[in-house]
Amino acid sequence: MNLRPLLAAMFLFSAVSVLADPPPGYPFVAHDAGMRRARQEAKPILLYFGRYGCAWCDHVNRKTFSDPGLKQLFSDNYVLIYVDAEGGKRLRLPTGERLTEGELGARLGAFATPLFVFMTAEGKVVAKIPGFKTVDDFRDYDRYVRGGHYQKQTLLEFLGSKP
Repeated sequence: MNLRPLLAAMFLFSAVSVLADPPPGYPFVAHDAGMRRARQEAKPILLYFGRYGCAWCDHVNRKTFSDPGLKQLFSDNYVLIYVDAEGGKRLRLPTGERLTEGELGARLGAFATPLFVFMTAEGKVVAKIPGFKTVDDFRDYDRYVRGGHYQKQTLLEFLGSKP
């Protein structure tokens, strides 16, 4: 009995089921274009580090980003940037420095995916949040970022004072 076709089909199915592109229907853009757009529109940035084969990226895409209210909130109020944490594309920092996606991930501490980095329009890091998060988690992060609370307290302090 030749098992090659069966093994090939199983491999293909498992690879397809955990692909971690940005969530469908969201206006995620490439890094450099997103950084320019954020400055032009004076909008905060949500930078999403994902990678192919990341089951938690796929999980957050299916469970959390499928919420229509969250999609509307992020689409209206943020410039959404997706970065392949293992990619090799050249990116430009706000300072003009060029580095690869992997180098950017290392600089921002993206050693595991998913990682969500909230930034100001100028590219200043406001909060780095690793791992699977719920819709309610992201709503809290939005209040922290757009409410300007990061200027006065850490994210943990803000979340600890939540009613």
